[in-house]
Amino acid sequence: MVTTEEVLDEFDVSALKDENNVELTDEQLENDSKGQLIKLAGQLRDRRNDLNQMASERASKRDDLNAKTREKVDEAQEHREKRDELNEKVQEHKESRNELNAEANELFDEVEEMKQDLELGDGKDLEELEEEIEQLEFRQQTEVLSAEDERELIEKIEDKREEYQQRKEKLDDASELEELVEEAEEVRSEASQHHQKVTELADKAQEHHNQMIEAYREADEIRDKADEMHELFVEAQEAADRHHEDFVRVQKRLRELDKEEEQEQQDEREAEREAAKEEAEEIYQKFKEGETLDTEDLMKLQKTGLL
Repeated sequence: MVTTEEVLDEFDVSALKDENNVELTDEQLENDSKGQLIKLAGQLRDRRNDLNQMASERASKRDDLNAKTREKVDEAQEHREKRDELNEKVQEHKESRNELNAEANELFDEVEEMKQDLELGDGKDLEELEEEIEQLEFRQQTEVLSAEDERELIEKIEDKREEYQQRKEKLDDASELEELVEEAEEVRSEASQHHQKVTELADKAQEHHNQMIEAYREADEIRDKADEMHELFVEAQEAADRHHEDFVRVQKRLRELDKEEEQEQQDEREAEREAAKEEAEEIYQKFKEGETLDTEDLMKLQKTGLL
């Protein structure tokens, strides 16, 4: 996996070196010879082309960095969305856990109330009571008793039967108690499962949150490098534009010198024609006066059209 530091190192660019630039002064433009200006124009053109290439490369690197910044921002957004989704699920499981815990608490309160009402720790078990009743009934059936003893024995048997029935009802209620305890424990277990999901999902949400923060941090670093690269692009482009402007100024000056040179040549030719014409007219005047002309004089007259 490529780190942010490696990305930034890949796009490391140094500033321009001023000593490689070509300077043009007004004095040079006005006073340098045509040959010097032609050489200077070539230097300005070459430096301009180098700077334009440099500016293009820096613009490309800036655009690449901006693209990588957007990738990191998109990555951060993905982690944000996943974090939010997980936090929603965390909230859902929290609500379910709290509701189930409240329900379990109510059930356990009912269990405690039922335990107090039953008082199951007091009294004899059913088999013992049943045995005592059988012994009393056997005595009633086998012994000869007075009327008063008979009545007391019957009352004891009835009391034992009532005690047996009450104990039996308590034990039946105890069965309901066990079912209630089981139900309460199942509800509490389900609440614990939701709590476990809350912990797991919250940990995952925190991971995505940390990854989101890191992605945004990396995006800021790359964006800063992109801004720096843009400044370097502007630096190179402005230097290229200045060299181009100076190149154009030199070219304009060269055209002016060409025109001046052409005008000078034209003036020289015109002066030569005027001088030749004046000389030919003098020769023609001599011819009219009867002087003998040599071959060179005749050629001068023919050249100016006077012969």
